Amino acid sequence: MRASGTFKVEEFTPADVRLPEPVVETAVPVGVATMRKRYEGEVAGVSGTLFTAAYDQASGSGTYVAMESFEGALRERRGSFNFAHSATTLGEGREAEFFVIVPGSGTGALAGIRGSGGLRIDADGTHRVWFEYEVGDGGS
Repeated sequence: MRASGTFKVEEFTPADVRLPEPVVETAVPVGVATMRKRYEGEVAGVSGTLFTAAYDQASGSGTYVAMESFEGALRERRGSFNFAHSATTLGEGREAEFFVIVPGSGTGALAGIRGSGGLRIDADGTHRVWFEYEVGDGGS
């Protein structure tokens, strides 16, 4: 099955995380933040995200890794699940994308969910998400 929607970041909060010694200096800073997102469309609900990135604001290049906990609905199925995603940007566009639903993380009508998906940011700034998924036993 496929479900798609749009989302907005409602909250982005940098976290104060201390790296173990020795601290390694690189040309691109590494940061950690938490995010709250709201989804609309066939994907409807909210999520909490743990977000880590090495990103250069000036060039728009970097890589992020995120673990997201979603609660809401994919089409008519309500529940919750975790998904992980990452990508690299080089100013414009995305490459080296990774997107996976965490096996065994589904609840409610999304119990047994598994699959993948993707993210895209339109030229006008609209954030889009889609899931390609199956729901196993216990998901009805």
